[in-house]
Amino acid sequence: MAAVLVLGALPAAAQEPAMQSAPADPDAALVDELVVVARYGGPAMWRVMDADTTVWVLGVPSLAPKHMQWEQDHFLKRLEGANAVILPARGLRVRLAGAPSAMFNYLRLKSSTPFEERLAPAERARFAAAREKVGEEPKHYGTNHPLAAALILTNDYREKNQLTDQDPAKLIRLLAQQRHVPVEAKTYDLGPLLGSVAKVSRQAGDVCLQEVLAEVEAGPGGVLAAAKAWANGDVVGALAQERTYERCLSVAPGAAAFDAKTKADEAQLIADALKKPGHAVAVVQLRPLLSQGGILDRLRAQGFTVKTPGED
Repeated sequence: MAAVLVLGALPAAAQEPAMQSAPADPDAALVDELVVVARYGGPAMWRVMDADTTVWVLGVPSLAPKHMQWEQDHFLKRLEGANAVILPARGLRVRLAGAPSAMFNYLRLKSSTPFEERLAPAERARFAAAREKVGEEPKHYGTNHPLAAALILTNDYREKNQLTDQDPAKLIRLLAQQRHVPVEAKTYDLGPLLGSVAKVSRQAGDVCLQEVLAEVEAGPGGVLAAAKAWANGDVVGALAQERTYERCLSVAPGAAAFDAKTKADEAQLIADALKKPGHAVAVVQLRPLLSQGGILDRLRAQGFTVKTPGED
C-alpha cells in the first residue's frame, strides 16, 4: 500500500529536518513578479521565448476535482499548430529487482496490526473518525509508520472526494491527440525512492499525520475554491491550495534530489522545444512553475525571455 503512495506523486524538495512543526511547502518561496492575474478568460498561461519560438506554459493545480470544467478557448488557440505538447511526468516505473534495499524498507512499513491500534485513546478516536469519513476499515491502514498512514489516508481522502492530481493533464493529452500534436512526457524509475518513508523519523511522521487529519476534518472546500480561482485565471487564489501531501513527502530521503531532477528535466524539455521555430505548449503544476528555483526561474537563468499572463 505504501509503495503505491510513493509512486502516486512526485516528491518535492527538502531532506528530512529535525521537525518540531509542520513541514514547509518546498515550493513556498515564489518569484513574485510571475504571480499575476490573467488578462483574458480562462486559466493563466506564461510564455517562454527566444528569437523565433514561443512555448506557452499552462500552470495547473496540483490537486483538482475530477473532470473539472474550465474555459478552454484561449488554451485551444495555443494548441492549434503546436509542434509539441509537454506534459507532467506519467507512467512512473519501478524496478524492484534493481533496488533490494528499497523493497526491504517498504516491507518494514507493513504490519498486520491496524495502525490506529498503536495510538493513544484520544489519537485513536481522531484517526478512526477520519478513517470512517473516507469510508475505510481499520485493516486498510496496515502500517507501523505514521507517515505511511498519513499518506494512505490522504490518498483515500482524495478518492472519496473525487480529487485528482491527473487533471487537466489527461484532458490535454486527449485534446493534443485529437489534433495530431505530438505529446512528450518524462518517465522515471522510482525504485530507489520506494520505501524511503521507512527512513523518516516517527516524530516527522507524527507531525504530518496531524496535518493530514486536519485536512480530512476540514474537507475539500479549500481545494474547490483554489480550482475555481485557477479556472478564472486568478493565480494568487489558485496558489492558496493546501499541499499537505507534497509537504509530507518532502521529508523523505532522496526527495530533494528527485525534485531537483524533475525540475531540471522539465526545464530542459521546454528549452529543447525552443530550438524548433514555431510554438509549443507545456503543462506544469503551478508552484513548481512559479517557485524560486522552479521551472520559469531556471529558464530565465538560461537567458530565455519569460512573459506573464498579465503582459501583452
